[in-house]
Amino acid sequence: MPKLPSVSSTQTIKALKKIGFVVISQKGSHIKLRRILPTRKDTLTIPNHREIRKGTLKNGILKPINLSVEEFIRLLTK
Repeated sequence: MPKLPSVSSTQTIKALKKIGFVVISQKGSHIKLRRILPTRKDTLTIPNHREIRKGTLKNGILKPINLSVEEFIRLLTK
């Protein structure tokens, strides 16, 4: 498994938009994104920071939407 890269909130949001997420709101330093699929609705809250902590990225963003580190890295480089 490749290492999780250091990414900003802007890079993360840009990558997530490629798989159907849209920004629905922002409150303070947190941005809320949503993706509606036929079987479920995914909502994520992304901290608006220069660098998102690796634990937050892995457990709070990628894990809830079943996105692997490899797939996330691929989205970043597209």
